[in-house]
Amino acid sequence: MENHEDHKDKKMDHSKMDHSKMNHDKEDHPKMDHSKMDHSDHGGNVPMGMAGHDHHKMMIADFRKRFWVTLVLTIPILFFSPMIQEFLGYDFLLPGNPYILFALSTIVYFYGGWPFLKGFWSEVKKGAPGMMTLIAMAISVAYFYSSATVFGLPGVDFFWELATLIAIMLVGHWIEMKSVLGASKALQLLVSMMPAEAHRVKGDTVEDIKLEDLLKDDVILIKPGEKVPADGIITEGSSYLNESMLTGESKPVKKELNDKVIGGSVNGNSTLKVKVEHTGKDSYLNKVITMVEEAQKTKSKMQNLSDRAAKWLTYIALAIGFGTLAVWLILGFPFVYALERMVTVMVIACPHALGLAIPLVVAISTAVSAQNGLLIRNRTAFEESRKISALLFDKTGTLTKGDFGVTRIKSVDEKYSSDEILRLASALEQSSEHPIAVGIIKKVKEGKVAIPKPENFNAITGKGVEANVESKKIKVVSPGYLRDEKITIPEDAYSDAAETVVFVLIDGKLAGYIALADEIRPESAEAIKVFKKNNIKVLMATGDNEKTAKAVSDKLGLDGYYAEVLPHQKVEIVEELQNKGEFVAMTGDGVNDAPALAKANVGIAVGSGTDVAAETADIILVNSNPQDIANLILFGKATYNKMIQNLIWATGYNVVAIPLAAGVLYSSGFVLGPAVGALFMSLSTIIVAINAQLLKRKIGKK
Repeated sequence: MENHEDHKDKKMDHSKMDHSKMNHDKEDHPKMDHSKMDHSDHGGNVPMGMAGHDHHKMMIADFRKRFWVTLVLTIPILFFSPMIQEFLGYDFLLPGNPYILFALSTIVYFYGGWPFLKGFWSEVKKGAPGMMTLIAMAISVAYFYSSATVFGLPGVDFFWELATLIAIMLVGHWIEMKSVLGASKALQLLVSMMPAEAHRVKGDTVEDIKLEDLLKDDVILIKPGEKVPADGIITEGSSYLNESMLTGESKPVKKELNDKVIGGSVNGNSTLKVKVEHTGKDSYLNKVITMVEEAQKTKSKMQNLSDRAAKWLTYIALAIGFGTLAVWLILGFPFVYALERMVTVMVIACPHALGLAIPLVVAISTAVSAQNGLLIRNRTAFEESRKISALLFDKTGTLTKGDFGVTRIKSVDEKYSSDEILRLASALEQSSEHPIAVGIIKKVKEGKVAIPKPENFNAITGKGVEANVESKKIKVVSPGYLRDEKITIPEDAYSDAAETVVFVLIDGKLAGYIALADEIRPESAEAIKVFKKNNIKVLMATGDNEKTAKAVSDKLGLDGYYAEVLPHQKVEIVEELQNKGEFVAMTGDGVNDAPALAKANVGIAVGSGTDVAAETADIILVNSNPQDIANLILFGKATYNKMIQNLIWATGYNVVAIPLAAGVLYSSGFVLGPAVGALFMSLSTIIVAINAQLLKRKIGKK
């Protein structure tokens, strides 16, 4: 059977693309990338990494608690509010009614409004007013003006408006934060790939030591099925090692004396002795961890849509508010009247609908997408999926199934059917750990065929295996064996360069052959057609060999491919595409893909892959179906459109209400009163909520 080249000899393939030469020896980390990160920090920066996850959960709990307390206090505030009583036509005033409202509203303002006041200060310090500034301005104007009316200033109070605004904004932010996971657990998962202990060999004894106590040049014992605790060189034994989650190589790689092994890979069925080369920060896995860490640190916050709208509304509200005060004073109206006009403008300027416009769409799109096989972890990246211009796929487990499976069985002897050839071959392969043997046995088990028992089993060194099965002499051998024995290889044996072919001989005569490959997912071709239809370039970067990569690329009609790629090279490919002006989405399933997933504008993990890839990505494909990525892009467009529509509704209300509240129609005898303003505000909120719900129908059709 064919041995696999060692990864140390691997190099980039440039044959399919105009790709400038990269210096793969450099150790510098990826440059800053501000194209992708979570949304507004809700009044304080959400730290990334492991601590950020707990902080984010605490913030969600805090918003939830503040919302419920505010809601409980809002009910009596609404009930006792003179304006609401007048509007609904009932009369229930207690002695000291204004003071009850003032007391309840003070708690609501300072307790419920605290995140917005804190967020306002944070935005002011950064010189970037957004939603927090707009909310803080509206609630502060409403609170202090209303408090002044309690203690003698002529005018009506806005306590009801203050309470409902804070309650709705708290629930909006709570919904939004719940729908976006604020930090990644990728680093914890990467670290967990290493075993906690190693078996160190000291003379004739073996001692179990902690991983951190392992030193360079120590000799360690690695038992079958165990994870390799450190990078090193084999000094005794040979085995097949599964490195797929580290290097992207789909087949377990045979490792023999003096071959290198990578910490974090999984040993096959043989015991190995390894001399340690790299430990701790110098290890291959640790370099991958560092790349993920660097890429995550460099993600920056994009001002989301509602923040941009809020920033302009803040400027407009302040300008119109003070302008209103000035105009009414210039026209000779009393200060108290001018002040009431100004306050009405500034309170109305912060619509409840704007606070709900985006969070509702986010919550609905997150829930509906989960039902359609898409888990959204980063809302900003999801919003931006509509911009994707280049898709970089990892091959193994993404475009392909990630299993070494039987693709063709061909009989060349009329006496034996293809099923019989497979059955007889399986007798020889049932105790082998070789990936070809595993693929053949899997195929036999799928057909529920009884595997016969072999006798006089023998390995033909480097060429295959032989045994007696049911009184027949069976051999399963490589093409090299046929050439040595001067047996003609059938012309149709090699139809696909990605396949490995083994030949079955019965009583010295060629009976047939079995071709195996890492099978391409049936959905991949359809998905690629959709991407091309949407003018998206489709590229592949794989740790697999050039021959296999070219075959997969040709079969699927990709725009280009990169073969024999290491993790840091995937990051460089993403960077190079970004430097060419592409908006890059990366799709992968292994540890080897984690740095590139973190670096890409949109990182999409395949759900059947490692937890590490999933935790580094922005979006996870639950069903591992490439067609879901096509749905994602269409879905992202639909969601973005709903957000825009909701912002138009939410801000459109302001365009009408603010000038009316300022008194532009005063000469016609119409000034928008606070109660009518409240009705418009409620209507705007209802429209936004209904429009967000329509997204379910739209996405359900996808």
